[in-house]
Amino acid sequence: MKTLLFFLLPVLTFAQTMTFEIEGHRGARGLVPENTIPAFKKAIDLGVQVLELDVVISKDKKVVVSHDTYFNPDISTDPNGVPVTKETQGNLYLLDYDEIKKYDVGSRGHKGFPEQEKMKAYKPLLKDMIKEIEKYTKQKGVPPVKYNIEIKSSPKEIGKSQPEIAEFSDLVYNVIVKSLPLERVNMQSFDYNVLKHWYAQMQAGKYKKIAMAVLIEPVANNDVQVNLDKLGFKPDIWSPYYTQATPERVKQLHELGIRVIPWTVNKREDMEKVKAAGCDGVITDYPDRAKGL
Repeated sequence: MKTLLFFLLPVLTFAQTMTFEIEGHRGARGLVPENTIPAFKKAIDLGVQVLELDVVISKDKKVVVSHDTYFNPDISTDPNGVPVTKETQGNLYLLDYDEIKKYDVGSRGHKGFPEQEKMKAYKPLLKDMIKEIEKYTKQKGVPPVKYNIEIKSSPKEIGKSQPEIAEFSDLVYNVIVKSLPLERVNMQSFDYNVLKHWYAQMQAGKYKKIAMAVLIEPVANNDVQVNLDKLGFKPDIWSPYYTQATPERVKQLHELGIRVIPWTVNKREDMEKVKAAGCDGVITDYPDRAKGL
C-alpha cells in the first residue's frame, strides 16, 4: 500500500494543490474595452489572478497590446474622430506607435458585448501596461497578478503584419525580462513555430525559463499525443476551446503534468462544467461571472 501511495502522490499533489485560476480575457472584455489598461484594472478589481493579453509589433518595433494587427472596424475611431472601416482599418505593423496611440478603441463600445462600458481608450505598449498594473496592484493592496501573454502570429503574415518569429520573440522577451519576475509570466500562442522557437531559445540558454502554454484551435485535431508530437516538447499549460476540455482529456493531461486552462468561458454554467471536469482555471471575458469558483 505504501508503494502504491508513493507512485500516486505526484498525481494527487498536482491535481489537488493547484489553485483554480480566473484569467481575465483581454482584461475584462465583456465589461471594458479590450486589451486596454482600464480593462486590466477592472479585472483586478474583480479578483482575477491572471491577466490574459495579446501582443503585436508596430513599425518602430514597439510591443503593442492588441489582439488584432489592424484597427478593428467594429470598435475603432481614427485620430480625426471618424469611425474606422474595413477600407481604413490600417495595419499596425506599418504604423509607428505614436500614430497607433492616437486611435480611440473604446468610445464606440462593442456590439458583441452589450455590457461593455463605452470610454475613450487606446492600445498601450506592453511595458507601459505592466508598469501601470504593477503600480495598481500595490495601490489596491492585492497580490501581484500573473500575465498570460499571447503572441499573435501566423506564418502567412510574416513580413506583412508581423516580423520574423525570431525578431518578434526577442522584442517580446526583452520587455518581459526587464519588467517582471518570470515566474509570474507565461507565453502562449496558436502558432507552434513560435512555441518551438521559445523552447529552443530556453534550451540553448538564450532565454530564461518562462512557462509555455499551447493554444488549441476548436477545429484542430484534439488528440493530445498528436499535438504533443507536432509541438515536440511538453508545455506547462494546455489551453483548448472549452468544449474540448473533457474529464478524460483533462485527466490524461494531468497525468503528464500539464495544467489545463480552457478559453473563452463566458457562461457561469460552462465555468462550473470545466471546473467539474478538473480544469485548473478558466479564461473569461466576464471575470464577474466567475466569482466564487
